[in-house]
Amino acid sequence: MGFIYFLLVIGLFLLFASFFTVKQQTAVIIERFGKFNSIRNSGLQLKIPVIDRVAGRVNLRIQQLDVIIETKTKDNVFVKLKVSVQFKVLQEKVYEAFYKLEYPHDQITSYVFDVVRAEVPKLKLDDVFERKDDIAVAVKRELNDAMSTYGYDIINTLITDIDPDIQVKNAMNRINAADREKTAAEYEAEASRIRIVAKAKAEAESKRLQGQGIADQRREIARGLVESVDVLNGVGINSQEASALIVVTQHYDTLQSIGADTNSNLILLPNSPQAGSDMLNNMVASFTASNQVGEAMKKAATNKKKNNNSEE
Repeated sequence: MGFIYFLLVIGLFLLFASFFTVKQQTAVIIERFGKFNSIRNSGLQLKIPVIDRVAGRVNLRIQQLDVIIETKTKDNVFVKLKVSVQFKVLQEKVYEAFYKLEYPHDQITSYVFDVVRAEVPKLKLDDVFERKDDIAVAVKRELNDAMSTYGYDIINTLITDIDPDIQVKNAMNRINAADREKTAAEYEAEASRIRIVAKAKAEAESKRLQGQGIADQRREIARGLVESVDVLNGVGINSQEASALIVVTQHYDTLQSIGADTNSNLILLPNSPQAGSDMLNNMVASFTASNQVGEAMKKAATNKKKNNNSEE
């Protein structure tokens, strides 16, 4: 009876040992007596107990390996690059991936180091930033050529970080800041120039309009004086007396306007009551003398002309 139970237990053990499951996106390698037998895919699978064994499982999903490399650029700047390699095992080449390559991550890392250290020393630091995609393409091309033999497909390679030495980064930041300050200074200078030109144009226009206004004012004053002289001439006052009378009238008008302003500090000399009469007499005398001189000059010019005609 005990032997029967023993056989039953052995049977149940062998039954459960015959079945196993394989997860999705996974391949299982089955070996029989240490030799490759078959590849099993996802689902419920059957193997012969004791004779067959699961040698290993191969992940068929896309994997990512991050490789950090330190190298030197053409302008002797040490820089660290982070290269992310996305790869997967080809389902039809599971055998090669399992048996031909034992440490795939180490192999990929070695190829990445080799390519990056061959490409980056050809470029200056600024070019490394600008042409990082070209470096990634070169890494992918080299990896595909090398890893396809072992059943690996390189999906993509990305240079996710470029980290120069801290002193170099600080220098680059200072250069960038100085360049921006230079641009800002140029814009500020241009704005200042525009303001100065606009102010100069406005002042010129103001002076022009002011001059035009003064000219118009003087023209109207002259026209008014002419009309005043004509009126005075009509009542028997000659031109000299009329001009003197107008000047004296303007003199008293000026005194009146100065006196009307309580805050004025202007003093007009002479300002005595006798000053107006003296001014009038002086101006009449001046105008009379001026007329006499003018008549004398006319007579002299006429006599000279007559003498020239008689000699001819």
